[in-house]
Amino acid sequence: MELPIAHLLMVLSGAAALAWQMVWTAEFGAAMGHEIVAVLAVLAAFFGGLAMGAQMLGRTLARSRWPGRWYAGCELLLLAWGLALTVTMPSLIDATARLIGPEPSVLRHWTVAFLFPFLLLLPASAAMGATLPALERQLSTARSRLGGLYAANTFGAVLGLLLAVFVLMPHVGLLRTALFCAAANALCAVLAWWLWRNAPVTPITVADRPMPSTAGRRVPALLVATGVLGIGYEVLAVRVLSQVTESTVYSYALLLAMYLLGTAAGAAIYQRLAHRAGDPRQLRDRLLLALATTVLLSGLALGGADALCAWPARWMGPGAAGALAGEALAAAAAMGAPTLVMGALFTHLCIEAQSGGLPLGRALALNTAGAALAPALVGVWLIPALGAPAGLALMVAGYLLLQSPVRWRRPQTVAIAAMAGATLLWGASLRFVDVPDGGRVLSYDDGVMAAVSVVADADGVARLRINNRAQEGSSASGLVEWRLAQLPLLLHTTPPRQALFLGLGTGFTAAAAAQEPGLQVHAVELLPEVIAAAALFAKSPAAPVPLQPLHTVSADARRFVQASDAHYDVIVADLFHPARSGAGALYTVEQFAAVRARLAPGGVFCQWLALHQMDLDTLRSIVAAFLAVYPDAIAVMASNSLDTPVLGLIARPDDPAIDLAAVRTRLAQSAGPSQQAAARLEDEFAVVGSVLAGPTTLARFARGATANTDDRPVVVHQAPWATYAPPSTPRERLMQLLGELQPHATELLRQPRDAEADRMQAYWAARRLYLAFGATVRPVADPGEMLRRVQKPLMGLLRQSPEFRPACEPLVAMANALRGSDPARAEAVTAALDGIGARCAHAARTTAPAS
Repeated sequence: MELPIAHLLMVLSGAAALAWQMVWTAEFGAAMGHEIVAVLAVLAAFFGGLAMGAQMLGRTLARSRWPGRWYAGCELLLLAWGLALTVTMPSLIDATARLIGPEPSVLRHWTVAFLFPFLLLLPASAAMGATLPALERQLSTARSRLGGLYAANTFGAVLGLLLAVFVLMPHVGLLRTALFCAAANALCAVLAWWLWRNAPVTPITVADRPMPSTAGRRVPALLVATGVLGIGYEVLAVRVLSQVTESTVYSYALLLAMYLLGTAAGAAIYQRLAHRAGDPRQLRDRLLLALATTVLLSGLALGGADALCAWPARWMGPGAAGALAGEALAAAAAMGAPTLVMGALFTHLCIEAQSGGLPLGRALALNTAGAALAPALVGVWLIPALGAPAGLALMVAGYLLLQSPVRWRRPQTVAIAAMAGATLLWGASLRFVDVPDGGRVLSYDDGVMAAVSVVADADGVARLRINNRAQEGSSASGLVEWRLAQLPLLLHTTPPRQALFLGLGTGFTAAAAAQEPGLQVHAVELLPEVIAAAALFAKSPAAPVPLQPLHTVSADARRFVQASDAHYDVIVADLFHPARSGAGALYTVEQFAAVRARLAPGGVFCQWLALHQMDLDTLRSIVAAFLAVYPDAIAVMASNSLDTPVLGLIARPDDPAIDLAAVRTRLAQSAGPSQQAAARLEDEFAVVGSVLAGPTTLARFARGATANTDDRPVVVHQAPWATYAPPSTPRERLMQLLGELQPHATELLRQPRDAEADRMQAYWAARRLYLAFGATVRPVADPGEMLRRVQKPLMGLLRQSPEFRPACEPLVAMANALRGSDPARAEAVTAALDGIGARCAHAARTTAPAS
């Protein structure tokens, strides 16, 4: 009975440990941002605590008669400290960000980012690191059962990971997930106390420990080295696979689950078969050679990861199941075989260490210390400096060199080394960049967090991509991105002096703001490689005007806002893809409140949202979070695009009502007619006409939705499902949204009952009909035929609202296209526009592109 209960304890303890890690990762991400410094420092702090717990408590456990009681105590300490940290963490977030500062030095950033989580997590992580050594000491047959215990603990970790990410965190939030973890720790403590409170063991003394042999003295170094190489390969595989997966929270959970499952299975297989192996040193060398071989072969399989990801959807059909199956298949191909051998090798090295007089706690500490170094060595230095293929070859070489020196010249070793060298020279680049027919790669930068590329198509349109998946804008979208800056600026009641842009992308949006006279523009971008790529777009002939230099900062946008003391007249947040891991933290109540604290008196905040990247339920959660901070917020549309609709949530806390006369004055004060024409914002009707809904309508739209918060991160867990399996097309979502959101002059305008207000209401009605009509029109190349299809409906809209330029501009463009072939018809269109009094009739003899 004792051994099955021990395995149950290891499963429960492993599940709670990984679930705790997911909770702490989310909390520290909100506190310190998602820069590579913070990500790696938190990981190193967690591993460092595990290593310290295994090392320091391992010695105590070896001398103790009551390791079962120690195990129960570790579980109780983890329970208490984990709950206390989860409860107090929200109050520490702002203090942590301020301690780091908005633009810290490298030394300050690394120091705070490591020491803060290390000290906060140390009691809990140290207790975690001591649980396996405590249980090993309690069981009299532990040495022969170590593989089974480790397998059970790791399998439990997989269960805890999947349960936390797919079920608990999305549905009950971080605090309640922590309560489930605490309940599992409590059950472990109760079972251990009931079973072993009166079951002493014989302590290990110095005299009991055998003197280590020469081969045994190599084991500690092997434990460290295999920790570095094992986690290093995981980092490399995740970086490569991130270019073909959707990079959601579920993508990373599946990748980690595959890694853990492999190591658990490897330890279990070793438990059953190791007794047949004979000489432990020969078995160790065979495992190292097998690991070098499987890492090489699986690394080669990474070259076909894109095909593996796409394959399940071919027979399962499009949808979340096929997409997740593809990501799991690619992860299994990359990690399955190596992690099987890793699990067996780790178990073997631990047993060798114990046979040589090294306690299990110290063996775990050495391996964990190596694992703590791996992310920085591989992710920060190796891959950016040498590339993934070179990193793979070095890992293969590392495992080969860890064999006994007598095996270095054996044919098998030489053959694997030669294959690794050939792979480096002639193998796949492990870079995935989708290049359209006739296109080319303009730039590629393998950074420490992501691969950033700029790809041009056959027409010369350049697109910025992160990890080959997320498109962050293009040279063709420059005019739309111009509006993303101009709309918030023009809704500020006076000429703004300081503007902050969260997210840079191609740089068009921030650069558009820089055209404003007297305005200083600051832009914050997480990836320095994106800042470098933006310089390429600044030189693009597609830029509407020459782009002005900006003050750019490479930092996490959330941490920057929390840490800064500066105030800004206008703050604009970019189109962060909500499904990407970490992006959901930029749509929380806490982030919106932090932005409000950075607004100067009379300030304007605009959060842009890409409707083509999210479903309406995700949008409702974001709107609910926004309204929790800005109850008088309004919604606007960036353009009249049907296939890539962009919405904006705009807050003017000090002066929510819109004054048409003030907007008219701001237009006269702003960058000038050329900039306004570039953004299609020539008059106050174009500016205020972009409004989609007022606060009352928005509140009704968001009613019943769970507001996205740090504790309830619904966006990061909900948005991926719309990415894997979109429930509708962007057009369908836009039409549904137009049915639910309608602006009313009575709640939006300062003087809602004058003649201008009536004209504004007519403009909004025309916009709604225009979009509904546009969704039914199929364009044709013949301008005469196209004019026949659209002239009557568009003229009807202009009679309803002569100020509605989007209906006028296509008629002007078609009339100009017909002047050479059918001048009478072109003149008739011009005369009709003059008769209606359409605002753009004066342009009827010059070509004007459609909105």
